[in-house]
Amino acid sequence: MSDNLIAIKDLSFSYGQRLVLKGINLTARRGQVIAIMGNSGCGKTTLLRLIGGAMKPTSGSLKVDGIEMGQIDQVSLYQLRRRMGMLFQFGALFTDMSVFENVAFQLREHTDLPEAMIRDLVFMKLNAVGLRGAHELMPSELSGGMARRVALARSISLDPMLILYDEPFAGLDPISLGVTGNLIRRLTDTLGMTSIVVTHDVQESLKMVDYVYFVSEGVIVAEGTPAEIKASQLPYVHQFVHGEENGPVPFHFPAADYAADLGLAA
Repeated sequence: MSDNLIAIKDLSFSYGQRLVLKGINLTARRGQVIAIMGNSGCGKTTLLRLIGGAMKPTSGSLKVDGIEMGQIDQVSLYQLRRRMGMLFQFGALFTDMSVFENVAFQLREHTDLPEAMIRDLVFMKLNAVGLRGAHELMPSELSGGMARRVALARSISLDPMLILYDEPFAGLDPISLGVTGNLIRRLTDTLGMTSIVVTHDVQESLKMVDYVYFVSEGVIVAEGTPAEIKASQLPYVHQFVHGEENGPVPFHFPAADYAADLGLAA
């Protein structure tokens, strides 16, 4: 069995004639937390969807646990997805189900376990994210951070080998943000799974990831450990990590001459 759970080589993807990802090379070992960073619209979420099998590469190779995702059939894809978890940006809980029922959903859908065992597993997963006492609450009664943690409990209900996180820190207060980051790291280590985190939150991510890939305009422009990324002198990485206004990513959208727009041109 390969140590690399995800192996991407020379991957490209197009929406029609528009090339979104170009020559992507990325690996993720079992037990690692990998961050994919970059400015909005650079292709991060598209890459996440390709890993999850929602779309297929236009060219190149993308393997998950040795399975070529570009050639997988629908039945095999569904079987593989049962070994994956997905944490959506805002939790995506079923609003008409309680916290308990949300976490129990996958167990009832994909296993034949007796209800007593499902109950025990749900409480175990909720306890892992610190919300066992909230099992009777409805999603509307949860804070944003609590909803994200319930969604995380649901995503680990089947003990997946891989979890994909789409902006897990978006909209969280500093305490919830720190709690979520620590949970991702702790659960990855405890369950021995691999975590792929698409995020804009540089400072929180660099505290808990093993490796970072920076994407810009559909290509990987930098990669490295958190220490290497912090020390990077590449202009794009330096601007992103330090949140600077001036750099390769411009503040102003391309426009005509400012004076001309104000009617002040000579």
